[in-house]
This record gives sequence, structure tokens and C-alpha cells, in this order.
Amino acid sequence: MSGGTYLRAMARGAVGAMAMTGMRQLTANVGLLREAPPESMVGKVAPDELRRLSREKRTALTEVTHWTYGSLAGAGFALLPDGVRRWWPAGPLYGVAVWLGYEVVIAPLLGLDAPHGKVLGRIAVLGDHVLYGAVVGARATQGAAG
Repeated sequence: MSGGTYLRAMARGAVGAMAMTGMRQLTANVGLLREAPPESMVGKVAPDELRRLSREKRTALTEVTHWTYGSLAGAGFALLPDGVRRWWPAGPLYGVAVWLGYEVVIAPLLGLDAPHGKVLGRIAVLGDHVLYGAVVGARATQGAAG
């Protein structure tokens, strides 16, 4: 697989993470989500220097970090076999797998509780990961190799 394939996959991952940001703004503003996982991580496990930043700078850095994580996860999607990536539900299912990786592995390792404990909050976070996966997998399902 070419480097360009990974770069395109990383770009789709970053755009998918940005789309998640928009969806999270909506779900938070209507009261479905108290705190998204990136904000929870920064608030509880980030170095003191980061937590001491102004709210605006901390929010910006949190978003850039989330988009970077999304781009790396997008590159991970590019590692899947072509036949899997081209299967239409592969992207959304991959997005769900990324969320479950956080829920089952990352959050427990960092000692984080689910910041979206309500059932509707969990559904909102699941939904934004399905959106992420749809963006990451969109090009592959159109029959393109990357």
C-alpha cells in the first residue's frame, strides 16, 4: 500500500473526528452528553500544565489531539484488507470498534469513568463514532483502493 493511501486515510480520519466535534456540540447543547471522552481525559489525566491553560486554549488543544487520534485511527482503517474496507458497513463498524477500544481498554487503564453515563449519552457517543466510521470508510466503499 502506498504512502498516499495512508495519508488519504489519515485525512479522512481527521475529517471524521472533526465531524464528531460538530455532533458532540449538538448532543451536549441539547443535554444528551455531559462531557465527551477527550474532555474527560484532559480533565483527569492530562499534565498539570495542560489543565492550567485557559479554557479556550485547553479546548483547542483537546480538539487538535482528538483530530490527531482520529487521523491515526483512519490510517488503521487503511490497514484492513481491501475486501473488508469496501464492504459498506465496514466504516461505521470500525468507528464503533474505535469507541469500544476506548471504553474497554483506554478508559479503564486511565481510571476514567464513562463521562456520558446516561443511556442517551452513550447512544450519542456511539452515534458520533458511527459518523466517524462512515467518513473514514466512505472512499473505500466507492470502489477506490485507498
